[in-house]
Amino acid sequence: MATGRKAPESIDEYIAGFSPEVQAILERVRLTIGKAAPSAQETISYQIPTFTLRGALVYFAAFKNHIGFYPPVRGDAELKKVLSRYAGEKGNLRFPLDQPIPYGLIGRIVKLRVKQNLAKAPAKGTKRKGA
Repeated sequence: MATGRKAPESIDEYIAGFSPEVQAILERVRLTIGKAAPSAQETISYQIPTFTLRGALVYFAAFKNHIGFYPPVRGDAELKKVLSRYAGEKGNLRFPLDQPIPYGLIGRIVKLRVKQNLAKAPAKGTKRKGA
């Protein structure tokens, strides 16, 4: 993220702060997430684009040489193995800007996160007292 500017208030504002080439990648990441999680809400958290669905779903951010994607993948050993080449610190993912961005894998991650979030967080108002 460019330094010396005020924190973005929307994903559009965040994306606008980058070069046209990076903007195109960020928009496609955004669309990929939206397609995989159509009920998710867009927001900014930690000054980066965030999608939420019964809690934080995924975050993404542009850096000088890569696109960061968070949180770490858990609960799917096969997917985690496929993503191992993109593993950064603490299991977060780094997609190098000088290589094709794996949008299909991003979609798979988001679908897994949707499933995990829906399984762990019951919808508000559906929990009965005494249950």
